[in-house]
Amino acid sequence: MTMESEHAEITHETDVLVLGSGAAGCGAAMAAAEQGVRTLMVDRGLLESSGSLGGGNDHFLAIMHTDEATDSEHAIVRTFCSGASGYRPSHIREWVSVMPRMIQLLESLGIELIRNSDGSYYRTTGFGHPGAWFINIKNGQFIKRRLGRHIRQMGVEVIDHVMITRLITDGGRVTGAAGFNVLDGSFHIFRARSVVLAFGYSTGRVSTNSTGNPYNIQHYPYNTGSQYVLPYQAGAAILGLDVRQAASLCPKSFGCPGMNGIAGSGSKAVNAHGEKYMYKYHPMEEQGPRHLLSMGTHIELTEGSGPPFYMDMRHLEPSLRRRLQYHLMPGDKSTWLEYCAQRGVDFEKRPMEVELSDLDFSGLVQADDEFSSTMPGLFVGSMFGFFSGAICCGFAAGRHAARHAAQHADAPLRAGSEQMLREEKHRVFRPLHTAQGLHFRKFEDAIRQVMSYYMGFVRNEEGVKLAAQRLEYIGEHADSITARNLHELTSANESLHLLQACMLNTKATLERRESGRSAYRRSDCPDADAWYDNRILVTRQKDGQPEFSWLVWNPDLPAA
Repeated sequence: MTMESEHAEITHETDVLVLGSGAAGCGAAMAAAEQGVRTLMVDRGLLESSGSLGGGNDHFLAIMHTDEATDSEHAIVRTFCSGASGYRPSHIREWVSVMPRMIQLLESLGIELIRNSDGSYYRTTGFGHPGAWFINIKNGQFIKRRLGRHIRQMGVEVIDHVMITRLITDGGRVTGAAGFNVLDGSFHIFRARSVVLAFGYSTGRVSTNSTGNPYNIQHYPYNTGSQYVLPYQAGAAILGLDVRQAASLCPKSFGCPGMNGIAGSGSKAVNAHGEKYMYKYHPMEEQGPRHLLSMGTHIELTEGSGPPFYMDMRHLEPSLRRRLQYHLMPGDKSTWLEYCAQRGVDFEKRPMEVELSDLDFSGLVQADDEFSSTMPGLFVGSMFGFFSGAICCGFAAGRHAARHAAQHADAPLRAGSEQMLREEKHRVFRPLHTAQGLHFRKFEDAIRQVMSYYMGFVRNEEGVKLAAQRLEYIGEHADSITARNLHELTSANESLHLLQACMLNTKATLERRESGRSAYRRSDCPDADAWYDNRILVTRQKDGQPEFSWLVWNPDLPAA
């Protein structure tokens, strides 16, 4: 019996194929189903618990159109489209247009958005935004399971436990995807009229925090770069790989940020000398851009002012401290109160020790005004790394994908050549049939070792070049990865996506000779360079290698 014949093949056909069932995938599936087209959602996890949202969330960004000048569509468009962000004003406007119905949906599902005594939503400032846009959530740990139930009741076809390993192209357009069931080993081929990418914004397992555990990190550890690795391989353009590299502060040894509400409520970062330090790095201090919070903390670290580092909440109102510790943080991760009990964390009595998180990477798949990528048939759902942007922009992408599918309802469904599918099936299952080889953990640990040493918070050109060389050397051993079961096979395929993601972000870093726009600093280029103010890095695949170019990014912004 051949390797291929050992794994059953199952073919699916649909109008809109949603890849990923996290927040963005949920938004896309709901929108497409509402348009009356056949909608199929697939993820290697379970809909009710998959994605970053599966662990919970503590905030939802929303513009409420009050009398405040910063509480408007105008303000959020200028904020997110300023500089070379890669976002178009149309993306942000559609996000804003979807916010009210998502708030209504959440509350209809029993999710408690915290309100003030006058009935208005309790909102905090964060990420350097000019206004208090983040609605705090009390019971965010229940969001995903309730959304999952709602989506199944809508009639969306949901296929759990299938990992997508390749986008399928035919005639210069994306026509489907292929992958395998992580529980029974069957091989799945999906044919669709339009495809929505919703694999998740962040790439985890690039590095670790002080625990050394790559699964105890700031975001969902099972997103390993598929969101931009697969479209890159299919021919789509990827934006901003050089700067979309992020970190945060996390409770010490607790792999969950939950810091937006804490920082946004006025908590203060304190170093080992008992000094508040964020005033040195941004006028908004802890409420400034997130990359400056991590960068500032790392500078304090290298100057000998830590560890330890703390977030001090003792000056806040008692009711606010209680809300942060007992309502907000458990909504971001349900084991929070057990962590507090074990470590003696008490916001009222003492500052909470925090640490720099792992670094995670990302890349923005280039999209036009209708959320369509540069590859026809492929729409971009995961455009933001936080709940509101993910579910709302996923909804917008799903709506456009459904309209595209309806316009091509008479077109035949195609899914690439038989030879390509055979080759992909062989590649996916090869680790199961490699008797003597390299275990995926050793393969992946080698990637992290390179990234932590050369691609950490401080870098230089020589070190980054060495990182790229060593990653290429690791890649030469990809064919020797072995897996003893389907669980290890899943991890092995994740590791290959992780390697490609790290390679792309590493090589992209060499293209930007400045510091200040991401979580890392270049010691050989320590200052910001105005040349980059309106330029964004574009990455495409050419002859199997990344090709870089600079695009002058000049979105049509509203007047200030």
